[in-house]
This record gives sequence, C-alpha cells and structure tokens, in this order.
Amino acid sequence: MYSSSLAYAIQQDKEDALAPLREAFHIPKTKEGKEWLYFTGNSLGLQPKLTEKYIQQELNDWANYGVEGHFEGDTPWLPYHEFLTEKMAAIVGAKPLEVVVMNTLTTNLHLLMVSFYQPTKKKFKIVIESDAFPSDRYAVESQLRFHGFDPEEGLVEWRPRAGEELLRIEDLESIMQEQGDEIALLLIGGVNYYTGQYLNLKAIADIGHQHGCMVGIDLAHGAGNISPELHESGVDFAAWCTYKYLNSGPGSLAGLFVHERHAHNRDLPRFSGWWNHNKATRFNMRQPFDVMPGAEGWQLSNPPILSMAAIRASLEVFDQVGMAALREKSEKLTGYFEYLINQIDTDRIKIITPSDPRQRGCQLSIQVKDADKSLHNALMEHHVITDWREPDVIRCAPVPLYNSFQDVYHMVEILRKLL
Repeated sequence: MYSSSLAYAIQQDKEDALAPLREAFHIPKTKEGKEWLYFTGNSLGLQPKLTEKYIQQELNDWANYGVEGHFEGDTPWLPYHEFLTEKMAAIVGAKPLEVVVMNTLTTNLHLLMVSFYQPTKKKFKIVIESDAFPSDRYAVESQLRFHGFDPEEGLVEWRPRAGEELLRIEDLESIMQEQGDEIALLLIGGVNYYTGQYLNLKAIADIGHQHGCMVGIDLAHGAGNISPELHESGVDFAAWCTYKYLNSGPGSLAGLFVHERHAHNRDLPRFSGWWNHNKATRFNMRQPFDVMPGAEGWQLSNPPILSMAAIRASLEVFDQVGMAALREKSEKLTGYFEYLINQIDTDRIKIITPSDPRQRGCQLSIQVKDADKSLHNALMEHHVITDWREPDVIRCAPVPLYNSFQDVYHMVEILRKLL
C-alpha cells in the first residue's frame, strides 16, 4: 500500500485533493526562509491567512462605529457567537442548540460540573483516565474539595493494565461494576493527550448512564481532529479548546456542548450572568433571571470579539472541506507516517498510539527508550517542530489541513539519520 520512496510522497501530494489547503496557512520559516517541518498542530495550530482579514474587519468596525459596532457592520458583535455555532456544531457532530463558543476549556469544565456534578454522601466519586491532561485532574480534585470530599477517596483512575500504554473499555466496565453506586461523574479525555488514543464515546456514555452517572468529555485533542459525533454518542456534556486543531490562536476561546435532553431543564444548577439570560429581555436590566435554552444557557459574559473573529476564520476553512474529507486524508497521512517509522531499523523508539485508525486521530506518540529529551532537541535543531511530553514521548501530528506527504517523508528521514 505504501512505499518508502520520496517519489511516492510526491505522487501522493499530487493526487491529494486537499493539498491546496496548505496555501491557506502561514507555515513557520527559518531565518533563511526555509519552511519548518511543523508537527505540533496538536499543541498550537497554524494561523490561517484569513485570520488577519477577519480580525482587521472587527478592528475597523470598532474604529468606525465605536459602541454601535454591537449592532452595525457586516458582523455585529451582539450576536457574534451565533456566527460560529453551526460550523462548530458540524465539526463535533452536534445540533446547533447543543453548542456554543465561550470562555476557555477548564473554565467551561468547571461551569459544566456546577450543573452535572451533584454529589451525595454516598454517590460522589469522579472517574478520570490515570494519565488525563493535568488541568483536568486539577479541576476534578478542586471540585471534590469544594464539595467537601477528599480527592484521595473521591478520584477514581481508569488505568492501563500493567505493561500496557492504552486503556481498555472492559476495565472501565469493571470499575463501574465495583464502584458504580459511589460514582457520580465520568470526565474522560475523548482523545488522550499523551498516547493519542481515541476512546469510544458512546460506549463510555452507555456504561456511565447504566450506573446512573453523568458523563462528560474533554475534547481538547479531538475537536477538528476526529469526528466525535457528540449528539449520537449520548454524552451529557463536552468542552474543547480551539487553538489546537481548530487553529484559532494561542489561548483562544473554547467550545461547549450540552446534549439536547438537558436543553430545557431550567432546574439544573448553574452560575448565571447576563449573557445566559433571555436575549430578548437581556438589556431590560431589572427583570428576574430567565435562562436561555440549550448550550447558550451556560454563557456568562459578552465574548471577546477579536478572539471569535480568529475562530470564525478557521471555521470557514473547515467548512470548505468538511470533517469527512479531512478524516479520510488524516488516516492516509498518519498511516503513511506510521509505515515509515516502522521501517526504521532500531529498538530505541516505538509508537504507543493505536495502530487502528478508528482508535486514533492524526497524532502518533513515539516513545523513546532511555529518554532524556535529546532526540526531541535534535529534531528541533534540524527544523522539525514536535512536542515533548515527560517522561519519554515525542508527540507528532501530521495535520491534514496543512501537512503534506513530503513533510512526513522528510521528517522521518531526519529521524532515521538521528537514530
């Protein structure tokens, strides 16, 4: 199927219908003007060239309209978040009612746990992956403490088996069978940041719901990478950042999903602000709180328009091609990457990401034997940008929007020589 020759990579790029998308992004360059081999879209996505135009438009409207920019111009600020909703919903497989862009990732997780983590003295535990992203662990531990529970007792870890790197769904089932009466919430990373494993969201939701638990998903490494089909999965809520695969810029806003079965439940506990108040009476100021239905009902404040403009620019690019086409290319590109790495004659590295494309996105996690970060540093010296994670993994993500087969070929050739 694959070939290790440069000619093969060149031919694949010629036949790739999405190859022209690369021209829609700024590729980092060396001081000499040579393009870096950029494999860290799983940490910070590259800037779409359209971003500058969209941000400049809002700067111009601010200059020209002042406060009236909330109502004037091509994209008035008052409903600006609504310009993002349908395209974002399509990316994560949700209904527009279920999605809103707001705040940042961990803030959204806390706001969602206000609603969906309602512990009792008996049913109070929270399940996370043992190697969850640290921010998720900190958030969950602080929620447990806030409600008066000891994280040592209340935090349940879903762990890989001894000698393995990946999680097994049957082990989650065992946890729930043993402790389900004490577990209130499952908060799981849909794509694990460290291994790149893409977990079965529907299976997780079904297992949690069978035991009367709420189920939430951190999609930081999934949104714009895999097709999570959040609505069909049945999870209660999810949140994700937009600066990785969604290319919205450092520290940009996040996305939030709440399943439509909760959309009209006005009794759910939540924090309130004027932006989740009924938009028809929001500016009347002296009325009792009237929560909006759907995901919009978790908003608090009017959003930062310049950040949203960057998200809007990236979503335009996604909308041109759709997630189905991106996933098709991603599987080919990552499969080729895996093939070339496996051709290297060495015992110093191994891929710990699942080989099955249905169980991974575009990230491959390369585990380095007796690691001391020197291999990662050497790649950087050869103008290959990857991401190092302690204790021993180099994370590499060939992103289908802007990475090419030739990028993959040249990266692996450099890796081969360094090894």
